Amino acid sequence: MGNRPTITCTPNGPYLVKDLPSLRNSRGADLPRKPVVALCRCGGSANKPFCDGTHARNGFSDARLSERAGERRDDYRGRRITVHDNRRLCAHAGYCTDGLPAVFKYGNEPWIDPDGAEVEAIIDRVHACPSGALSYSIDGVPGPARSQPPAITVTKNGPYAVAGDIALEGDSRGQESSVGHFTLCRCGDSKNKPYCDGSHWQADFTDEQN
Repeated sequence: MGNRPTITCTPNGPYLVKDLPSLRNSRGADLPRKPVVALCRCGGSANKPFCDGTHARNGFSDARLSERAGERRDDYRGRRITVHDNRRLCAHAGYCTDGLPAVFKYGNEPWIDPDGAEVEAIIDRVHACPSGALSYSIDGVPGPARSQPPAITVTKNGPYAVAGDIALEGDSRGQESSVGHFTLCRCGDSKNKPYCDGSHWQADFTDEQN
């Protein structure tokens, strides 16, 4: 496939994904692909992750109900590295707080201590962030994006993790967001659609097949 993959959020309906070279479930197994794939985002499909038309019956709305932190990015400056955080994009996957609690301190304020670990360890955790909420810079120079092939992973009971050079039509993350990776809601309950905001935890969203 030579075309750049694209994702279109259809009104109150599924994501239409075109020219996607890789679609996998949480176990790393390849899922069926066509030139255009319709992925469920209402949370109700009986054929997850694919749309089966349930959105037309369960009243799914793609309205964004909260602007949360808007496009604001908070900067946490340390001696050697500055960590940037856009709370609006956080999917609450926990890779930062679980993986490097000396730096990413859940429940504390400020919650990021950029001097709490070696720079390389912090960069590793920033790169592990699936939502793109975290980024970094050194001496004012933004860190390079992760180099990944275009792919979508259906995470376990969670969002679609999008990686690589995939265009999201109508992307509203702003220029300060990390490029090359983001997470899209598939439980239907995010207040920050189309992006995941962690609502799948409260909704007890499950997908036993993926």
